[in-house]
Amino acid sequence: MSKAQREQSARDRIRSQREAEKKQEQRKRVATYVTVGVVALAAIGAGWLFAANQSKPEETGQALAPVTIQGDGSVAMGNAGVTAPVIDIYEDFQCPACKQLEETSGATFKNLAAEGKAKVVYHPLTIFPQQMNKGITRANSARAGAAARCVTDGKQWMAFHDKLFEKQPEEHVEGFTTDQLVALGQEAGVTAPDFATCVTSQKFAQAHAAYSEKTMTAINLTGTPTVKLNGKDMDQNVVFTPSELRKTVLDAAK
Repeated sequence: MSKAQREQSARDRIRSQREAEKKQEQRKRVATYVTVGVVALAAIGAGWLFAANQSKPEETGQALAPVTIQGDGSVAMGNAGVTAPVIDIYEDFQCPACKQLEETSGATFKNLAAEGKAKVVYHPLTIFPQQMNKGITRANSARAGAAARCVTDGKQWMAFHDKLFEKQPEEHVEGFTTDQLVALGQEAGVTAPDFATCVTSQKFAQAHAAYSEKTMTAINLTGTPTVKLNGKDMDQNVVFTPSELRKTVLDAAK
């Protein structure tokens, strides 16, 4: 092999080696990008999973704490001897945000009461102004609130309460007619013999309206749902995050 041929062969080997090294470096960079991407996606996924778990509704336990219908129309749920902490829930059966609260944290309220960790008091109100949607929304709310007062058994009241939120009509549509409310009571298992008559006559309409007005004035209520813990407003972010709600209430019980 001539000198020129040897030199050319050497140059070819060097070029081949450099190309091989270049390809190897490219593969390393690609592997690094893929690894970083996987780690980033894993971090995002973990963050999403954490957030999802935080806001995931609890499953309601098999047994409810005793439910007592009080003279003013509010309803208390709690085990005997449990007087604190007290969770007050101010809600309107026609309020979409109240429906969302029930779907998100309703089970947590029930579970905390059943576990003896808190006393929960429900305050059904009509908060919508008369002029809203030509009074349709307020009328829906008022009929439902009055109908709830026709339930005399505590556990049946809770079942009717849950059914009202489940079947909540749209705000701008007439709903919760007395016939619908009677049917919903039957679906909820209400057995009071005079329930249908009480609902269709709206026997407790005035009492419900008076309690709504008195309660809103007394605590300067500006919207529903409003949840208070030992008399102090709870942060809405906490109320709508079951895990945070539970933690806050348990901390208050210490």
